[in-house]
Amino acid sequence: MHCSSPKMVCETKIVADEHDTIPGTKKDSIIVSSSQMWTSSSTSPNTIEGKDVRKETVFIREFERSDRAEVRRIFYEGIMERIPNTAFRGLKYQTQTQFLYAFLILMCFVVTKSLALTCCAPFILMGARYYFSRKVILGYLDHALQTDMADIEEYYMKPAGSCFWVAVLDGRVVGIVAAQGKEEDNALELRRMSVDSRFRGKGIAKALGRRVLEFAVLNNYSAVVLGTTAVKMAAHKLYESLGFRRVGGSEDHRLPGMSHSPLERMFFQIRHHRYRLQLREE
Repeated sequence: MHCSSPKMVCETKIVADEHDTIPGTKKDSIIVSSSQMWTSSSTSPNTIEGKDVRKETVFIREFERSDRAEVRRIFYEGIMERIPNTAFRGLKYQTQTQFLYAFLILMCFVVTKSLALTCCAPFILMGARYYFSRKVILGYLDHALQTDMADIEEYYMKPAGSCFWVAVLDGRVVGIVAAQGKEEDNALELRRMSVDSRFRGKGIAKALGRRVLEFAVLNNYSAVVLGTTAVKMAAHKLYESLGFRRVGGSEDHRLPGMSHSPLERMFFQIRHHRYRLQLREE
């Protein structure tokens, strides 16, 4: 079955859970399919239309060719956010790197006897981290934009058991997510999830994730898996709220395009986490 449309009852579940789980979700927001609309209250759609109340309606539908520019923009901006997050916020999870930098700063003072230069050393180290984070992540971004994100229809829409969706608000694409089948273990991989930064906190990411889970059930996959290098805890809490459990990872993940040079290894480290949601036993 290719990109089967979920049954309407699934949409009601998405909306009802959004307001209870996602902090900052507006009570008057609506998440719907492209064919029918529900709210988290018991009010019927016809009653809603008659009310003079501002409400935000989000449609989740399959990717169309006209979405390409906005999809690539959202993906690009989402990846670019990882540069400062990886360079600075990610350092607090890298204990060995912290000790290494502290040792380098101490050695700077021992060798130079200059307090001014020693005080500048942390800024030089952080500058180097930003430089290499930008270099590596731009390389990864370029690789993605030349592979699956260059031809979404070929990678996700044409193959059976895979799909790509967009979230639409007021006629514009505000979120994306992909699902790619893995025949070797009958699992579906959740990929490329991103929401426009201006529209976060409305439950859009969770609704996109639920759409992937529905697709997995309808296509008889036994599990949904994902891998992430996200530094922000909000992303991990989102996956866990969807039912995913962390099943492994690595502390020194390698991205496409990395040179593996000693300087790159010193100033760029990224943690990779693997999650899995078991839908049924094989």
